[in-house]
Amino acid sequence: MQMDNQLPPKKVPSLFSFRYGLSFLLHFCNLAIWAQRTCLSLTMVVMVNSTGPSGLTNFSENEPPAKEKNPVYDWSPEIQGIILSSILYGAALTPVPIGYLSGIYSVKKMVGSTLFLSSLFSLFIPLAADLGEATVIVCRVVQGIAQGVVLTAQHAIWVKWAPLLEQGRLTSISLSGCLLGPFIVLLVTGFICQSLGWPMVYYIFGACGCALALIWFIVAYDDPKDHPCMSIREKEYIASSVVQEFSSSGLSLPFKAMLKSRPLWVISLSHFAFFWTNTILIVYIPTFINSVFHVNVEENGLLSALPYLFAWIFGILSGLMADFIQSRNILSLLAIRKLFNTLGLLLPAFFSLCLLYLSSSFHIVIIFLILTNATGSFSLNGMFLNPLDIAPRYYSFLKGVTSLIGMIGGLIASTLTGIIIDQDPESSWFKIFFLMSGMNVVGVIFYLIFAEAEIQDWAEDRRQTRL
Repeated sequence: MQMDNQLPPKKVPSLFSFRYGLSFLLHFCNLAIWAQRTCLSLTMVVMVNSTGPSGLTNFSENEPPAKEKNPVYDWSPEIQGIILSSILYGAALTPVPIGYLSGIYSVKKMVGSTLFLSSLFSLFIPLAADLGEATVIVCRVVQGIAQGVVLTAQHAIWVKWAPLLEQGRLTSISLSGCLLGPFIVLLVTGFICQSLGWPMVYYIFGACGCALALIWFIVAYDDPKDHPCMSIREKEYIASSVVQEFSSSGLSLPFKAMLKSRPLWVISLSHFAFFWTNTILIVYIPTFINSVFHVNVEENGLLSALPYLFAWIFGILSGLMADFIQSRNILSLLAIRKLFNTLGLLLPAFFSLCLLYLSSSFHIVIIFLILTNATGSFSLNGMFLNPLDIAPRYYSFLKGVTSLIGMIGGLIASTLTGIIIDQDPESSWFKIFFLMSGMNVVGVIFYLIFAEAEIQDWAEDRRQTRL
């Protein structure tokens, strides 16, 4: 059945509301998670003797290494690819079970405890590196498990906290922290490595994550009706404008119907393509810049950070745009999902090819890198919200399933990219970007043909009512 799009008569101002406060808190939690995940892609440049198969040094010829206290390890490009992708091995274990369990247990406890666990293991990374690459891989796998819980469980919150016509902006604000995290890391990591040594990167971001976990436990609540400080007016506004999800406890999942659902498959395929592209851009852009321009780690960080700043801005703006279009009935919900999903997959594919063929100067390369990264943020209001349209009562579980499929794409992309760079240094980036673009185009085609935005028959519940 189709959900009613009418807002309740009295709307609580969003700027000073608790639901937006929760969204911004999740924004910073996601920032911390992705900062801890991303920092290795830049510190790797100074942690190893070489980040490329041609023996390129990590520093410019006239500049000595940052500090003698920066340990350097002899890891091949293939080993580096495994280490960089190892966090995805752990993250891939969590989405499906956590997607189901987040409908049963406290999301507050799940997010807070695993955010703290990920931060604790971030503090352990420098010691793990001294013990050997195998220890680093194990450490990153555990981090991946913890981060997978945070990134999956948080979606269940919006079933109870996000009014229908604010879903786009609330989820975009919270998820855009995943974009600001890499920006912060890439902006400051080079300076930290040069002045304090690369181990301090992990100590700083690990400590920040621990502090955020403490704040989360103090101020976050699973259900707005349980919040002791929220006004009755805001509680009534939220309760009257969301479709309540029945607890997953004791609820049998319609696995056969899900497996036969074409809308769910095209959402999953889009996630596969998105994570493939996003993983390459996050993990390997510092290596790409280093191999093409041979810049030092500080310049590398600055250049790699710019695309994420614009991606963060585009992510927030896309949520506002989607909600505006929907509230004014300019386009149907399905058209909105298809529009933003197409922009989020097709534009990065286009600009990545421009990066290969139209990059005649250093500044043009940076512009195309920015556009490739930034335009992917449109997908936040396409594939990422679509499971809530087709099956709100199974939203958290479906987010786990689609996230798992996306992580598999990211894992394959990261490992395969490392192998391609190791075996074919001459034309490696052409192969990498062509394959990435092909994945995105296929995802767009199938989404445009088969995507839907109405609640599916297998997801309907006769007991579901609007409060």
